[in-house]
Amino acid sequence: QVQLVESGGGLVQAGGSLRLSCAASGRTFSTYAMGWFRQAPGKEREFVAAISWSGTTTSYADSVKERFTISRDNAKNTVYLQMNSLKPEDTAVYYCAAKRGTLWPGATRALEYDYWGQGTQVTVSS
Repeated sequence: QVQLVESGGGLVQAGGSLRLSCAASGRTFSTYAMGWFRQAPGKEREFVAAISWSGTTTSYADSVKERFTISRDNAKNTVYLQMNSLKPEDTAVYYCAAKRGTLWPGATRALEYDYWGQGTQVTVSS
């Protein structure tokens, strides 16, 4: 089993940056693909970014491409989401999630992920 704890959320002005972290427990972290999702009030949870277990393959939602970067450090059991050029529409609760096996298929589908963190709030003011 994997337990995930997100941190790094907060309030930032439009155009600013934040880095989210997701710390994982368990010895098998390096065997999981990892993803970030977000959910704004009144909206469905949506895919943001994902990374393969090795870190060599990544995927991004079109809305965050060239602004967000996902990375991982398997030695620290941590996955990161660097968010730059933030916009008010990025405001949401951000969740990290772990997916057994390979990144594909299913990297963008929440139902494909096996473990979830509790979420961290990101608020971008205009």
